[in-house]
Amino acid sequence: MLDILQAPTPPPTRPRAETWSRQLLHWSGIILVTTVWVSAALFGLYILAFYASALYQDDMTRWNQVLPRLYERNTGTATTGIGLHFAAGGIILILGSLQLIDSVRVRFPAVHRWVGRVYVAACVFAAVGGLAFILMKGTIGGSTMNVGFGLYGLLMLVAAIATYRYAVVGDMARHRAWALRLYALAIGSWLYRIEYGFWVMFTNGLGHTKTFDGWFDQFMAFFFYLPNLLVVDVFVRASRRHVAPIARIAGSLVLLAATTFLIVGTYYFTLYYWGPAIINWATGAPQGRLGQ
Repeated sequence: MLDILQAPTPPPTRPRAETWSRQLLHWSGIILVTTVWVSAALFGLYILAFYASALYQDDMTRWNQVLPRLYERNTGTATTGIGLHFAAGGIILILGSLQLIDSVRVRFPAVHRWVGRVYVAACVFAAVGGLAFILMKGTIGGSTMNVGFGLYGLLMLVAAIATYRYAVVGDMARHRAWALRLYALAIGSWLYRIEYGFWVMFTNGLGHTKTFDGWFDQFMAFFFYLPNLLVVDVFVRASRRHVAPIARIAGSLVLLAATTFLIVGTYYFTLYYWGPAIINWATGAPQGRLGQ
């Protein structure tokens, strides 16, 4: 199953609550990661379909349909940085969940190591590309968005380096913890779209402006990745042997709530945005607005 999410098998003498809470945490983690894998892979294909096809078809202005000012003819270096960010991001979302599969790590350790190297390198490229864009051009949302997205890039860079470092020195416990943190950050851009989609759907865009400087936009500059790290921390702490069963149950409920949110969001975005873009890319049909 999934190595990072594998709960230790409790001895027969442990109370029933102890065994049940461990199994609940184990399976809720597997369900969440499976949901994330399917959804993130779809979004990764969407990135490649929408942004890469715009480059191939020489229609770079299409990038601005999602976030204005991503592409401008007079900012070639910044465009290269954000292009690197998108390309590496697609790779990250497709490969990331593969690293969590225990059967791959155990049966094909060389594959796990080489995919891990590509994955970590892609995370570094995505972080550096995004940071370069912010430093050279800045985000559309201004100072708050610059700080939020800049911190996101720096955290991903630190997590990528730590994940690789602890694997090299053989500290597997810390390697797995940092790998989970890196994964939580890597899926941030995917969650950013889902969270915005829900907000617009239920509030008609309250606090959002076209220039991404509304109060909700400023909140989202940090919210799309900081809660992810909190969920990882809850899971890592709940997985420890000395944690009380009630703490594991609470951790499991957090994971199941996150899973429900992601399933609904994935359905909505696949139906209206990601699916049409991927199908158009596969069939060679022209891409419409936002990939439709």
